[in-house]
Amino acid sequence: MKPDKESARGLAQVEGYLLWNAEVEEARRQARSFTDALPWLTTAQREDVERVFTADRIEVCRETLTRIAGRAVELRGEYTARYERLRARCVALSVLAIGTVGGTCAALTSISR
Repeated sequence: MKPDKESARGLAQVEGYLLWNAEVEEARRQARSFTDALPWLTTAQREDVERVFTADRIEVCRETLTRIAGRAVELRGEYTARYERLRARCVALSVLAIGTVGGTCAALTSISR
């Protein structure tokens, strides 16, 4: 693997790690906010509710990210296929245009002699 690709891959991994940690921290913050609205909970109950809330939120985020990543792979495949078809059409039209111009020039040259 080229150094630039390795660097880009490493940066993407670090970015993913930081984004995931931010998401986990946000889930914890929301769990605390939720339990703050329930002042009658004991400390143990509060910790249990926060733990379950956080775990649930993290699971939902994981499922969402997995679904988004799968869709991104699908879209990449679709757009790659479209690009390949478009490129093939452009090449075919270019060859046709060059052939037509070349044939016209050859015909004009032979007529003018």
